Amino acid sequence: MKKILAHTMMFLTIAGQSFSQNNENTTKMNTAPNHYTFQLSDKVTRQKVHFKNRYGITLVGDLYLPQNQHQLLSALAVSGPFGAVKEQSSGLYAQTMAERGFVTLAFDPSYTGESGGEPRNVASPDINTEDFSAAVDFLGLQKNIDRNKIGIIGICGFAGFALNATAIDKRIKAVATTSMYDMTRLMSRGYNDVVTAEQRTQNLEHLAQQRWKDAENQSFAPSSNNLPEKLTGNEPQFVKDYFDYYKTPRGFHVRSINSNASWTATNPMSFMNMPILTYMKEISPRPMFVIAGENAHSRYFSEDAYKAAAEPKELMIIPDAVHVDLYDRMDKIPFNKLVMFFNSNLK
Repeated sequence: MKKILAHTMMFLTIAGQSFSQNNENTTKMNTAPNHYTFQLSDKVTRQKVHFKNRYGITLVGDLYLPQNQHQLLSALAVSGPFGAVKEQSSGLYAQTMAERGFVTLAFDPSYTGESGGEPRNVASPDINTEDFSAAVDFLGLQKNIDRNKIGIIGICGFAGFALNATAIDKRIKAVATTSMYDMTRLMSRGYNDVVTAEQRTQNLEHLAQQRWKDAENQSFAPSSNNLPEKLTGNEPQFVKDYFDYYKTPRGFHVRSINSNASWTATNPMSFMNMPILTYMKEISPRPMFVIAGENAHSRYFSEDAYKAAAEPKELMIIPDAVHVDLYDRMDKIPFNKLVMFFNSNLK
């Protein structure tokens, strides 16, 4: 039990904070702000766009357009993982789906990346859900898009927000998720729900004391980080997997919180009492497609979301895949299946 709890606390640190900087890797990584972790395809064009959400926050995204478009097209909004930016996984998804004929929008959530919002590096179950609806607003106003054929893809922590947005926003006609987390469940209960009521109270007491410090200093302290400057080899496998993506040239981006910054210390507060998947059944009759890795530590989030939803729904488990494999491993991400899902349901 102690071992499980220790891993839970480390998991919460990763989900709510950031990875330590690996000095050995830093010199090898591209730190240019305009860097993408994938090459631009010659089958699409990419343009930077700006739009506002319902709270007046300006969001910044990359709009991917397929070549030789001659009719109204279906569209997809994509975001995630939690703490990532559009130049990472969400951009790769958007580009790949644009190659297959969709207009796609990968966007930075509020308070992160190039998007607006102050203070920086905070998250909100409400506002991040709204970010998806704002992306739908933008897509539905484009002259080359059929606003009745808009879907969304959520990755990692933004998969939970994508499901919540779909339940609320009936304009979203289909939703797919990969490597899903329910961030509200994670932060309130811990990994595998092992946080006790007493431990939850202690966490809330700690957050309350941090609020006093922030108020006194008139600034928002970054999260403390108990991860080492570099891996020792004794970390849980999922920590090594995250490190391999965010802290190496494979997935590093200078604007990514998980790569190069930290969430604010009080960031978990807005998540602790907000079960965002309460109304999963209200996604129906619109279809839901949930994808998870066979060996992902987060697999249970996807399976539980699938069980909670009404038909039509589909769960796909990717053999021999871990959580971060579905960030960028082209041989693991079932893009052909995603294309079939959205082509069948955006009509």
